[in-house]
Amino acid sequence: MIDSVAMPEDISIRRALPSDAGRVRALTRSCYAKWVAVIGREPLPMAADYDRAVREHIVDLLFVEAELAGLIETVNAGDHLLIENVAIAPALQRQGLGGRLVKHAEEVARSLRLPELRLYTNARFAGNVDFYRRHGYAVDREEPFKDGLTVHMSKVVVPDDGRA
Repeated sequence: MIDSVAMPEDISIRRALPSDAGRVRALTRSCYAKWVAVIGREPLPMAADYDRAVREHIVDLLFVEAELAGLIETVNAGDHLLIENVAIAPALQRQGLGGRLVKHAEEVARSLRLPELRLYTNARFAGNVDFYRRHGYAVDREEPFKDGLTVHMSKVVVPDDGRA
């Protein structure tokens, strides 16, 4: 069950341009900063090459009014769409924007005719694991990574015509 949250009214989503890479990097770093103390290092998205990501991946930016509020980075892996990164500005978290971006990723997967979404997160990010579970993702497996556990999750995407 997805939590009922008052969604901001003036929301738009657009594909990132190469000139947005710096903004993507800054938003991601601010969003993931809270996790450094939890895992004892910077999470991988904090060190990613966003100039390359904006060129090679699907990076969609979410705006509330004219303010960059969030982003979702996905990768067409051929047989599934990988959610590489979801970041919401710290001041705007818990307002339903992350859920809106995850739903957007489902729409992207359908448009690419990909039957599944996959993602991975750190097991110590318990709130993130719970968030994805509430949005229909299942835990597929856990595996060791850098003194912790990576949780791999997935969700089947139902085509628009209702066929699985």
